[in-house]
Amino acid sequence: MRSKQTSGRADTPPEVSAPPWRVEGHPDGDRRRPGPGKRPAWQRFGWMLLALLALNWVISSFLLAPAPRTTVSYTFFLTQVDAGNIAEITSTSEAIDGTFKARTSYTPTGAKKAERVERFTTQRPSFAEDNLFAKLQSTNVPVNANNPDRRAPVWQQVLLGFGPTILLVGLLIWFMRRGSAGSGAGIGGFGKSRAKLYQPERGARTCFDDVAGIEEVEQEVTEIVDFLREPGKYRMLGAQIPHGVLLSGPPGTGKTLLARAVAGEAEVPFFSMSASEFIEMIVGVGASRVRDLFEQAKKVAPSIIFIDELDAIGRARGGSQSLGGSDEREQTLNQILTEMDGFTGSEGVVVLAATNRPEVLDAALLRPGRFDRRVTVSPPDLNGRSAILRVHTRGVPVAPGVDLESLASATPGMVGADLKNLVNEAALLAARRGHTVVQNNDFTDALEKIMLGTVRGIMLTGEEKERTAFHESGHALLGMLTPGADPVRKISIIPRGQALGVTFQSPSADRYGYSAGYLRGRIIGALGGRAAEEVVYGDMTTGAESDLDQVSTIARQMVGRWGMSDAIGPVSVLPPPGSESPFGLDGVAPATKELIDREVRRIVDECYTAALQLLREHREQLNRLAGRLLEAETLDEADAYAAAGIDREQAPGVVARGEVPALVPALHDAQPAASVTARTAITDSDADQRAERI
Repeated sequence: MRSKQTSGRADTPPEVSAPPWRVEGHPDGDRRRPGPGKRPAWQRFGWMLLALLALNWVISSFLLAPAPRTTVSYTFFLTQVDAGNIAEITSTSEAIDGTFKARTSYTPTGAKKAERVERFTTQRPSFAEDNLFAKLQSTNVPVNANNPDRRAPVWQQVLLGFGPTILLVGLLIWFMRRGSAGSGAGIGGFGKSRAKLYQPERGARTCFDDVAGIEEVEQEVTEIVDFLREPGKYRMLGAQIPHGVLLSGPPGTGKTLLARAVAGEAEVPFFSMSASEFIEMIVGVGASRVRDLFEQAKKVAPSIIFIDELDAIGRARGGSQSLGGSDEREQTLNQILTEMDGFTGSEGVVVLAATNRPEVLDAALLRPGRFDRRVTVSPPDLNGRSAILRVHTRGVPVAPGVDLESLASATPGMVGADLKNLVNEAALLAARRGHTVVQNNDFTDALEKIMLGTVRGIMLTGEEKERTAFHESGHALLGMLTPGADPVRKISIIPRGQALGVTFQSPSADRYGYSAGYLRGRIIGALGGRAAEEVVYGDMTTGAESDLDQVSTIARQMVGRWGMSDAIGPVSVLPPPGSESPFGLDGVAPATKELIDREVRRIVDECYTAALQLLREHREQLNRLAGRLLEAETLDEADAYAAAGIDREQAPGVVARGEVPALVPALHDAQPAASVTARTAITDSDADQRAERI
């Protein structure tokens, strides 16, 4: 048994064997031989070049040939000599070639039409005794002895005979070599990979210290870094590096940053390219770019290839969007599958890919041997957000009183990109205010700008302002009184963005499960603005448009997706948001849809009745909160609870703080999110009523 196990190993120990990173599939003699009856490519090219040179030589011979001369009679020549119309002549033996000073008409013998002559040739008769030389001297005509029609020098003949062809062929070869770079990419670089190469030794490299909030994901890719650094200890045990690692998760969670950190830690070249850059309108370009990308990576192996937004070319084949076997996207995908499969050899090359929609990828991409590992990059929790804020504030002068932990607790649901933008907005705001350091109010105002929108410079009438104050106070008061609701962080009746007023609530801790009781409380809070208007004014306005959209969405998903209705039962009959069929072919029976509508109406009606009852029972608190809001226009958390006369620590929402709200939980991994309720502004433009959703 021992001999069988060692028989497959190389005789040379790993320490003295060939370098660990070798490019297979590229032997020195790996060139295609011509088929029977076909000449090699270099012979065909040589014959083509000779034909072009011959054609160029013939054309240049005509171009370098002297202009033709008209044969005239000697008598006509003598008349022109007497008239002084001879510019110059050249005489060899009895032949006379020359040029007239001015074109003159000459009618050859037997011709019916005269022709204009400038260059002429004639023959002096041997019996002529006209003293021609004396006549020419008397009229100052130069007499030459050299041949005026001699051919151009040899260097001119060679330059014009072969130069254009050689220049054309040279430019053609240069364009081909530049466009293909030896990979058969084609003229013009259509098939050449456009991947960006980041060399580890050039400039500051990204490392794991620059990535925060996703420590569990870092552990998944650390093994790849170790393998690229020390391949010997893995090869000794027969382990192989994963061919591919698929990073999936919502946008902005740091997938691209993590890929660059892996390359930076491993100190290897990093090729980055978006999947959409493979596709062009020319068929076959995508597959050619894939080949070129892997060729470049193999030449500098060990290396890492990062393909962003993989779903652009990695969608499942054979669907309704497929155009058949010649579909350009499918050809590109097939080439990626071939390159990653190992038939062409990709040792030392690791493929990292990122996507927001892993469920639409082709099954062949996800099988072992291609993308061996699938890592989910989720939005960070409270500790992760704190770590991300510390990373992004390393180069920002932060005031000593800034509490990043509190800022992180007020930003649930935000990902790394959102937090980076928050820090940048705070720094910009501090610069506009003339601060030397970024203070706490800069961060809070930047968060308000991101979450609530930019302050608008419009003036509300007294009636509109009062109605907005009661609307927002209804949201806030029900948020304080509803068990499990988010703490009310801020109330404002200052118009922001497209909203006339906003109520901002955010959880104190992260949680990923939501009960039916909490969701009903969330609906009650969202209906607080409409209920307050009805309690105070006895009618309603269009300001609750966004609230009603939010309420309808939550109630419909409670009934159709989460099985929170006894009439429907524990079944999911509605597709996830965003994946609905455009033609309504969702497989749900009309009777079931009607039952869903009835259950949604029942839940909303019950919650609205509860909201009205709570506000009527606490009408005095509603009036105090609205009055204080009219005076200050903006109330923070402490002022809002004090104005309502509710103890912050004894409020029903605090007592049942075990449940964290979200506007609409996500499909797979529901993340806590801050909720914003706003009073919608309705404008009239060009006689058309247009509702703006806030």
